[in-house]
Amino acid sequence: MNDIEMKAIDEAVEKFRSLMEGQLERAKNIKANKDFIDYEKLDKIVIGICGGDGIGPIITKESQRVLEFMLKDQVESGKVEFKVIDGLTIENRAACLKAIPDDVLEELKQCHVILKGPTTTPHQGDGLPNIESANVAMRKALDLFANVRPVKVPEEGIDWTFFRENTEGGYAVGSYGVNITDDLAVDFTVATEEGCERIARLAYDYAQKNNKGKVSIITKANIIKTTDGKFLNIAKKVGEEYPDIVTDEWFVDITTAKLIDPQRRKDFKVFVLPNLYGDIITDEAAEFQGGVGTAGSANIGKKYAMFEAIHGSAPRMITEGRGQYADPCSMLRASVMLLSHIGFVEKANALEKALDKCMFEEKKLTITGRDTGCTCAEFGDYVMDTITSMSK
Repeated sequence: MNDIEMKAIDEAVEKFRSLMEGQLERAKNIKANKDFIDYEKLDKIVIGICGGDGIGPIITKESQRVLEFMLKDQVESGKVEFKVIDGLTIENRAACLKAIPDDVLEELKQCHVILKGPTTTPHQGDGLPNIESANVAMRKALDLFANVRPVKVPEEGIDWTFFRENTEGGYAVGSYGVNITDDLAVDFTVATEEGCERIARLAYDYAQKNNKGKVSIITKANIIKTTDGKFLNIAKKVGEEYPDIVTDEWFVDITTAKLIDPQRRKDFKVFVLPNLYGDIITDEAAEFQGGVGTAGSANIGKKYAMFEAIHGSAPRMITEGRGQYADPCSMLRASVMLLSHIGFVEKANALEKALDKCMFEEKKLTITGRDTGCTCAEFGDYVMDTITSMSK
């Protein structure tokens, strides 16, 4: 090994030391953050509306309109306030060279829950600076440790809920890998005891409260023995505290196969899995429901919560002048989860039933992404009219 290579390794080791010091500090902060927020005790619930970029502002604004319709009385009484937060566009983030500009982050922290539109993440070759995903940065900054994604297709016997760990795994330091030499690049994956324990407990609590009966732990612990092994062992230990719930364990590769097996997939109920695997498998699962455009997700922490679509910002639709035809269903599904999370369960159920009727049953209007279908605003009107008619 020559002197240049030795120097490169020394520099990489120093960078690794700095990263690990930060991760140990994060682990200490997790332990210090004990209790979930109680929305019933708040005088006012502040809902942040953060449009993002691409089609994000269009579908987020439509979801805000539906939420304001459903929470009209609460807004008028002062119990709920909507706060619009701009500045999370790729242009602004690139100009600031930050995943989330400081002023935007401060505005986000003034909200209790956030409805967030899709944001563009730079990638190799696109000419944009190498800034972290806004989603990943927000999850870390607000400690939104649980990504919860439901997928339901009753006629196929599918009723799945995914609990994806949101702040660790391959995404924890995903933008801080090291190009040691031209011949060698290294990235890192991270697992902490507290991080694994809290996502597992949230999954088992959900399974118990909702009579799901089974939790499946998904890893690749036979190969990624240290971090995936920690995740698996801690989740199994948590599962021992829930004797009425069946625990099984699967490797992520065979899980992707069994989700397309018409017989075996009916056996799955609740999944708990590390960050990267959860990202991939929940996109696969959403296809059974009609694609990622139909699916929303919750990002839950103890102090904050953020709700979003699971798809990207679709910049091509904007470039081609088709933005007004963007499908708001993913954001509306996320709005269902938002309403339920802050305690308006009946309103959440009403919106979910209206979406089922509009998307799958009645289908008076159809979103196609082009002028062959209705506009985003027209579909929002359809959903609100359906809610009104169902309430009579």
